[in-house]
Amino acid sequence: MSVIVIEFITLDGIASDPDGSAGTPTGGWAFRHGPETVAGDKFRLGSTMDDGVMMLGRRTWQLFSRLWPGRDDPFSARMNAVPKLVVSHTLTDTSAWANSTVIDGDLVDAVKRERRDVIITGSLSVVHALMAEDLIDEYRLLTFPTILGTGERLFPVGGSPVYLNRVSVEPVGAAVLTRYGRAAR
Repeated sequence: MSVIVIEFITLDGIASDPDGSAGTPTGGWAFRHGPETVAGDKFRLGSTMDDGVMMLGRRTWQLFSRLWPGRDDPFSARMNAVPKLVVSHTLTDTSAWANSTVIDGDLVDAVKRERRDVIITGSLSVVHALMAEDLIDEYRLLTFPTILGTGERLFPVGGSPVYLNRVSVEPVGAAVLTRYGRAAR
């Protein structure tokens, strides 16, 4: 089992509001590069989507549950079929998006019990909680040629050092997909 974080990110490390749905002044920065940069399996998840589980925070799940169920292209079919674990203390009804379940109990314990690969998309609060427990095995970052100067960072200032190995790098439209894996301990 691996924990894989997938994020849209700017050159200065901002990962918040890439689509503009949060209404921040700098929101929508990823989507201004066109659909070919953000659509489909840009994170090269492939069979991980078929065999793994997606984990989302409540806000990301609520946004995605309005977008994905109505789509029917091959990648959307995978998104709709993958089991989804929702991290929330307030959400009770997950019927809006098939195969969604609210995590029962503690987030860290749920990840440690999971036997499938866990894919976390967006959901910075979830990512930060798992970072604090050193549970992230891989980062797949779609980095955009944008510098915002403000917003929530993927790697918070003052966090513990993290040492990674580069797995791969490839251009994806206007962005660059970089995969980083956990360095040997």
